[in-house]
Amino acid sequence: MNRFPVRRVAVLGAGVMGAQIAAHLVNVKVPVVLFDLAAKPKDAASAALSSKNAVVSKAVESLKKLKPSPLGVEDDAALIAQANYDEHLEQLRECDLVIEAIAERMDWKLDLYKKIAPYVAPHAILASNTSGLSITKLSEALPEALKPRFCGIHFFNPPRYMYLVELIGTPSTDARILDDLETFVTSALGKGVVRARDTPNFIANRVGIAGMLSTMREVEKFGLTYDVVDDLTGKKMGRASSGTFRTADIVGLDTMAHVIKTLQDTLSAETDPFYPNFATPEVLKVLLEKGNLGQKTKAGFYKKVGREVYRFELKSGDYVPAGEKGDEVYARMLQRPPAERLKLLRESKGAQGQFLWAILRNSFHYAAVHLASIAETARDVDFALRWGFGMKQGPFEAWQEAGWLQVAQWIQEDIAAGKALSNAPLPEWVFKGPVAQAGGVHTPEGSFNPTNGRFEPRRLLPVHARQLFPEAVAGSNAPSFKTAGTTIHEDDGIRLWTLDDEVLIASIKSKMHAISPEVAEGLQQGIALAEQQYQGLVIWSGDDPFSVGADLQALLPAFIAVGVSAIDDAEQFLQQTMLRMRYASVPVIAAIRGMALGGGCEIAVHAARRVAAMESYIGLVEVGVGLVPGAGGLTSIARRAAEQQALTTHKDLLPFLTEGFTAAAMAKVGTSALESRKLGYLLDSDVIVPNKDELLFVAIQEAKAMFTAGWRPPHKRQFAVAGRSGKATIQGQLVNMRDGGFISQHDFHIASLIANVLTGGDVDGGTLVTEEYLMALERKAFCELVTHPKTQDRIMAMLATGKPLRN
Repeated sequence: MNRFPVRRVAVLGAGVMGAQIAAHLVNVKVPVVLFDLAAKPKDAASAALSSKNAVVSKAVESLKKLKPSPLGVEDDAALIAQANYDEHLEQLRECDLVIEAIAERMDWKLDLYKKIAPYVAPHAILASNTSGLSITKLSEALPEALKPRFCGIHFFNPPRYMYLVELIGTPSTDARILDDLETFVTSALGKGVVRARDTPNFIANRVGIAGMLSTMREVEKFGLTYDVVDDLTGKKMGRASSGTFRTADIVGLDTMAHVIKTLQDTLSAETDPFYPNFATPEVLKVLLEKGNLGQKTKAGFYKKVGREVYRFELKSGDYVPAGEKGDEVYARMLQRPPAERLKLLRESKGAQGQFLWAILRNSFHYAAVHLASIAETARDVDFALRWGFGMKQGPFEAWQEAGWLQVAQWIQEDIAAGKALSNAPLPEWVFKGPVAQAGGVHTPEGSFNPTNGRFEPRRLLPVHARQLFPEAVAGSNAPSFKTAGTTIHEDDGIRLWTLDDEVLIASIKSKMHAISPEVAEGLQQGIALAEQQYQGLVIWSGDDPFSVGADLQALLPAFIAVGVSAIDDAEQFLQQTMLRMRYASVPVIAAIRGMALGGGCEIAVHAARRVAAMESYIGLVEVGVGLVPGAGGLTSIARRAAEQQALTTHKDLLPFLTEGFTAAAMAKVGTSALESRKLGYLLDSDVIVPNKDELLFVAIQEAKAMFTAGWRPPHKRQFAVAGRSGKATIQGQLVNMRDGGFISQHDFHIASLIANVLTGGDVDGGTLVTEEYLMALERKAFCELVTHPKTQDRIMAMLATGKPLRN
């Protein structure tokens, strides 16, 4: 694979987006320098005391306060180099990529380009993070030598978490530059790239914001409240859980207004038949006038007062209590198969059903009319809406699954009846030719390109070979990790399979990948098979989470029938599975994405190596259900502490236990792979992968490399524990927390049992113990708590509501 080495990146503009892009570059270990205007002191006296980098310094400091955090680890904000345009333009010569992210003013951007152009390295790429301004017009300010290396790069907010990045070329952009940038953005930054045409707001914002405006118009038409709409247009509809109006609050109503204004300023009734619908909604005008910009000002369509949530009411101009839900009958309709779902909604008599059909029809209509002008293929539109707006399906996928020609006929009937937002007819390709014959725009051959009338396969660059199971659109019949490769063994709990006959893969199949006795048995079988015939075993599933831990529900029948001895047996078998993994004669790799909680975390820490996606959330959370980690998690913390102490001259073991005890007792979860490493659940030797779709590829390569290098499991060793004196010190602190009202009596009891395991129980400090000895203490504590009424209340609350009970 040809590499475009990016040794350093400059980000120009320390506003909300620029600073967060810089933060994400730091997350993925890319050195970055963040520029902004030089600060202007008020007078000569303050000039001597202030820094010209004050604007950037303030922005970097603000990163630490943002939620969700743009930084994997808060302390890494210090790694963002700070600069200003007056003093540091020479630093641009050292950068391989320069990302401009200043305010959305064409004149400001053009002025900046003239200023920086002489300092951009002759090989470097210059890219604008504009959300919708013309990339071609921006390029006009650049010298001819720089134009081939200029393009648009549109990140979505917040850039750490949003998967989509749109790349936009100009007629002058060198194709190789776009390929190089896509390679870097895909693998190094962990993003999904969509190439967009240079049209106003590109793809995602063009279709997505048009959809939000359509929703606002239909809300007004059908007289629905914002909380009801958000309930209907969130998870129930396969979209972001924040729905429509809460999403607008998160994005920022000023940002949304700016994107709308771009549509208003750059389009017209001649260029977009939906143009009359781009008028700024009255409610948005009112909120902007009030300065209520959404989450950033703590008031927008919603406002939180204490624990109570209020919604804005346009009629009264004030906030009223929120929390109303959509009618359950429409929630049931949304769960029906696609064709039946749309038919039921279209024929429904209620306002909520008619509203849902209307916003779906409008999205299909708009996407079809504009496909040829904004994107190369229908795939680009669907990916852009999925990755940029949190939808499970893009508009073309949803339309195709519901029956292409039938839905097209319904849309055309509504257009003729004046019910649609525009009288523009659906394009001819919808009803005639290859799309009509194939029953949709997505086929195994590719997705429809209306410009040439053909189905085109996905653009493949060498970097895409690292994505063994990339995201695919419905109708493409792309290989699924659930059936691909050669199956060696499969049951309800696990699938053991291989892609290359060299590395075995274990994919947990249970709900949320919970670990039942059947799953544990499958893992042991996988280890045995790998030792006999393969170079290693990779534990991986192609969807989130990695695992939420032990399947408590699966253990309940045995507990009720046999009693606590059944729990003891199950826990002992799970502990044996973990030790089997740790001491396997071939490397076992835990390939983690999403949550690895409780038993999922215990699988991770017992693997020979962990390969984790950046967005991995790892922790021992058993305290939340009134239990202690019972599958070796505490034993692993104690062993690691002893190993760390042995590398130093310190005689006191307790300081090395503190972080692990606190993490387990407080059920701390790393909010990124980087923070999980800080908590001790990942090691410095483990691999963090920015792109979740590259996880399996990297894990397989790790297994092969370790095997080729002559992998041998670690020796089984005894290790020292802190003993009863260490336990007494920890308990003294717990007493203070309990008496101060920071933890309940039951929390105190659980934390005391955790301390007992970690310190080795009733033994002298420095006593050497085995893993099996500590695991026996784990089981004893686990089984004691299972029979405790308050723990049982916590377990039942979690099973019933999915939320922890504090008692």
